[in-house]
Formats: sequence, C-alpha cells, structure tokens
Amino acid sequence: MTDVTQTEEAAADEAVEAEATTEESTSSAPTAGQLEEEGEIAADYIEELLDITDLDGDIEIDTRGGRAYVSVNSSEDTNLRLLSKPETVNALQELTRIAVQTKTGGFSRLILDVGGSREARVAELTILVDKAIERIDGGASSAALPAMSSYERKLVHDVVSERGFSSESEGEGRDRHTVITRA
Repeated sequence: MTDVTQTEEAAADEAVEAEATTEESTSSAPTAGQLEEEGEIAADYIEELLDITDLDGDIEIDTRGGRAYVSVNSSEDTNLRLLSKPETVNALQELTRIAVQTKTGGFSRLILDVGGSREARVAELTILVDKAIERIDGGASSAALPAMSSYERKLVHDVVSERGFSSESEGEGRDRHTVITRA
C-alpha cells in the first residue's frame, strides 16, 4: 500500500472515529436489536454485491462489544479472496456502513470481515506488538507503532494489555499511533 493510500485511509478512519465520538456523546449505545438490524441490512447489502460480482460466500452475523460483525466466508476455493485484501475490505466496510446509515438514519460501527482478513490483520498486529515488547525488554523505555485506524489501535491495546504492558494512542489525524510502555 502506498503512503498516499495509508494517509487517505488514516484520515478517513479519524473522521469515522470523530463522528463516532460525536454520535456516542449525543445518543446511547445501540441496543442488541439495533445491532441485529444493522447486521441484517449489511448482510443484504453484501449479498447483493456478491450476486453482482458473481462471487459465492456464506454470510454470518454476530454482535459483540457494541458492534455488529458481518463475516463473509467460502468453504470452496472461490474468487472471494479477491475481496479479502485489507484495502478492499476497508473500502467495502465503509460502503456497507453507509448503506446501513442510509437505512437506519444512525451511525454504524459495523465491522466487516471477508475471507478471514480481520484474523490475518490481528495476527500481523500481534507480531508488531511482540516486536515492540522485545525492544522494551531490550532496554527501550517505550516503543511506537506505525499509524493505524482506530479499530486497529483498539486491537493493539487489547493485545498489549494481554501481554501485561500499557499502551496509549498519541498523535493527531493520520499520524495517530500507539505507544507501548511497561505497565
């Protein structure tokens, strides 16, 4: 991915995070029913997309942590992997969020996973965290990770906490990143 693409994605993520903060401050957390509705709308949207592109996939809907999660997987070796690239999943997620927002009138924090792309990203982020912790164990007082989306930073904070270390997000806009320190 190019720096320009990363910059555009980071700016979009910060806009989404700011919008989410604004929405959260003016309304209560979504109910389980609202999250299920978001998931159903998103699943319908993704199903139409798969039909248009002539791709096969099984759609699963889950709700946890105040978010609707929609996963698209295939048990066969299909071309679904074409949609599972991180940049593509992020773009599809934003389009799906817009579709949900259009139908519900409310902001959506929906997470989309295509072909296990999110699990793969969690594995990559875990490796980044482990390398940062190695630097701290080697004598560094802290270790900064590259700029990433608010969702990815949250995943990093979770992994860091599991490892018994502390982390904070620092920076503004597209430069927002996570810094890890000893607890």
